[in-house]
Order: sequence, then structure tokens, then C-alpha cells
Amino acid sequence: MKAVILCGGKGTRMREETEYRPKPLVPVGGKPIIWHIMKIYSEYGINDFILCTGYKGDMIKQYFMDMYWRNNDFTIHMGGDKELEYHTEENENWNITIVDTGDETLTAGRLKAVEKYIDGDDFLMTYGDGVSDINIEELINHHRKTGKIATLTGVHPMSPFGLIEIEDGIAKSFKEKPILNDVINGGYMVLNKEVFKHIPEEDCMFEEYPLKSIAKDNELAVYEHNGFWKAIDTFKDVEEVNKMWDKGDRPWKIWK
Repeated sequence: MKAVILCGGKGTRMREETEYRPKPLVPVGGKPIIWHIMKIYSEYGINDFILCTGYKGDMIKQYFMDMYWRNNDFTIHMGGDKELEYHTEENENWNITIVDTGDETLTAGRLKAVEKYIDGDDFLMTYGDGVSDINIEELINHHRKTGKIATLTGVHPMSPFGLIEIEDGIAKSFKEKPILNDVINGGYMVLNKEVFKHIPEEDCMFEEYPLKSIAKDNELAVYEHNGFWKAIDTFKDVEEVNKMWDKGDRPWKIWK
């Protein structure tokens, strides 16, 4: 099964970083966000990826072209052929199709642009800025069990603010940024090719007309994930996950 990753947006809420590179290449623990996402999938045997690039997409292409020497120690023998001798062997068994889907294209248009690269009835899709300890195998099984054409992962967001519990006008307790009971779209979807019939000719956000159309037809299932999930959407988020990584608090690092 192939995994489609949307990684072409401009990341305007992370301008401190995205002025110089696309959001999926923003480093967390010394590796790009997109690397972390692909490692999550890879842990469950998903090694075929389709990357929908756009804004500064050439930098994503260059990263994967250079990935082997970036991630390994080596010696350059400068005579003759300038041979490289590698001393470490960190090499992912990934097949990566990188598709330029346009700088201004919205998420539905990006997905539509890679339809021809998808073989098989079902495929995975997520965004290039969300990390999680989600069990991909359970997600796929849930999708197949429901028999719907689309399954998205529902997650419980953390409140950006602390909450005050009040009784008779008196503050009784404080809850520092609690997990909310509400459920939001956390990405990590399983989709059947039937979803392309719900994408209109006019470009739009996949989360708007297509998903609403699928839900209206009673074909949208939700896999509720109660574990860790984090959207790395702002510079503050980048700082937060890097601090977590540096402290060894890495709940999304499910690989060995």
C-alpha cells in the first residue's frame, strides 16, 4: 500500500523557518519532519511513498537525492574516481515518487494530481507536518472492517490555554492545557480510489467539499486515536518538539 504525503504548502504560520525551506524539511532532532513521518509508516512495512510537493519543492527533491551521504559517515578518496567509502549504513528501504503539484494548488488538487501514481484500491494519506504514535496496522484494519471509502484519524487536541474550574464564582482548580474531549482531523487517512469521484474539477481543500461529500454519503469512517499526536504548525511547535526530542521524550518515535 502506498502512502501519499501532502508537503507543498507554504507554511505561512511558520515563517521564521519556511522563508528558507518548505515546512516538511524543518528539522526535528536533526532530521526533517517528513523523515519522522515516513519512519512512522515504515515501522509498519509501508515503504512506498508519493510526495506531493509545491512550495520550494526542489529542496525536498534535493534532500532525498542527497539523503544517503547526509545520513552516513564516509571518506572521500580523492584520487581518480573520487570514490566514497561509507563507514555507517543508515539507509531507508524506501521507494519515493516526488511529484510537483504546483505552488498554489490546494490539498484536493494535490491529491488529484497523483491519482495516476496510485495502484491498488486503497492508499494512505497524511499531511507533512503531523507526528503521532498511531498504530498504522490498526488504522488499516479499522478501515477495512468498516468497508467505507475513507477513514480519517480522529484525535483529541490539547487546549492552547489553561482552564479554570469555577464553583459559585470561586476558582477551585487550574488545568494546564488539558486534552479536550472534542475530536479533530489528525490526518493519517486510509482512502479508497472512489474518493477521487468526490474531487471536483475546480480546485479546493480536500477537507472542505470532498470530505463533506464523502461524509454526506455516509462513507467516512473515523479511527479514534487516544495516544500522542502533534501538528507542527508554528515556530513555537517546532521549538516544543525539539525540546521534547532533546530530553528523550519522543512518543512518536515508534521505530527502533
